[in-house]
Amino acid sequence: MASASAAALSGGGARNLLRFLRLVGQLKRVPRTGWVYRNVEKPESVSDHMYRMAVMALVTKDEHLNKDRCVRLALVHDMAECIVGDIAPADNVPKEEKHRREEEAMKQLTQLLPEDLRKELYELWEEYESQSSAEARFVKQLDQCEMILQASEYEDLEDRPGRLQDFYDSTAGKFSHPEIVQLVSELEAERNAKIAAAPGTPTS
Repeated sequence: MASASAAALSGGGARNLLRFLRLVGQLKRVPRTGWVYRNVEKPESVSDHMYRMAVMALVTKDEHLNKDRCVRLALVHDMAECIVGDIAPADNVPKEEKHRREEEAMKQLTQLLPEDLRKELYELWEEYESQSSAEARFVKQLDQCEMILQASEYEDLEDRPGRLQDFYDSTAGKFSHPEIVQLVSELEAERNAKIAAAPGTPTS
């Protein structure tokens, strides 16, 4: 028996799905604003960031988490940015306004999908925004962990250890999941060794 979503893709449904995929495809061309503001050469896209987050969720060993749901949350959490762009703290957009813009974008996006998929994607986004589940809270920590891992990689590529320290400062005290704490500890140990070995003091 065909699912409701498969049936809805007949006729105009396929046209709407194509529009949805084109919109989501914009994420490949939306640079992560934080790196742009710090003059990082060839900054990653939002979809780059979400892809590695999804992989991080996939390789978690935590049996108390619904791994499939974590992967889905990672793939959806920044989806609205294909319409509103990546709004960074430095943009000084109030949190409520940022949420309103992204909520409108998610409604616009999911309207292009069959009802069951529309409901699933929108509810995943809401779950992440409200941090209403253990999975959403875990993925939020993945979001911040992926960011500082990327910061470390940019420092390595530029050969400027410590240049992106403010990204590390912004995540201080925000990690609590044991796997992520261990990963961050290893990352910081490697990074601190590079900073200590670098001649002079890193400059911004």
